[in-house]
Amino acid sequence: MRNSKFLGLSAATALAAVVTGVSAAPAAASQNTRELVFRLISKQTQLSYVDVGNPGPSQGDEFVSSSDLYRGSTKVGDQGGVCTLTRTAPNDEFDEQCVNSLALPGGQLTAQGRLTATNAGPGNIDLAITGGTRLYRKARGYIHVELLNETDAELTVHLIL
Repeated sequence: MRNSKFLGLSAATALAAVVTGVSAAPAAASQNTRELVFRLISKQTQLSYVDVGNPGPSQGDEFVSSSDLYRGSTKVGDQGGVCTLTRTAPNDEFDEQCVNSLALPGGQLTAQGRLTATNAGPGNIDLAITGGTRLYRKARGYIHVELLNETDAELTVHLIL
């Protein structure tokens, strides 16, 4: 599978994001909410491909991944995720549904989304922040993922609390 590294990277980074104490630029929000925007680097630590059904890419195959999250050279959290292939098409094009959980000092943060990947990689990835625990129990917003190489990505987190 020629683009498995890009597909796996999308699984690994499809979501990595919030940390207690991260300096962030507040953005406009209503009086009862606040939006924080900040960047993190995700570094993949493990990736496994689960091939179900026919050998090679097929509906139901999964990428299971974990990554460490950094702000500068400081590790600030980690995440685990699963992306399931929901559609295959000619020319190595795939749709994936990704679900991720981040373990952070202030609790957990979850995100999910659908993306299309090709031989060139998954392109721009935007994932919805779907909730969290403890400090992040009211979290919403989105995470924009920009791939830097086969194992690293820059995450721009738009977190609304």
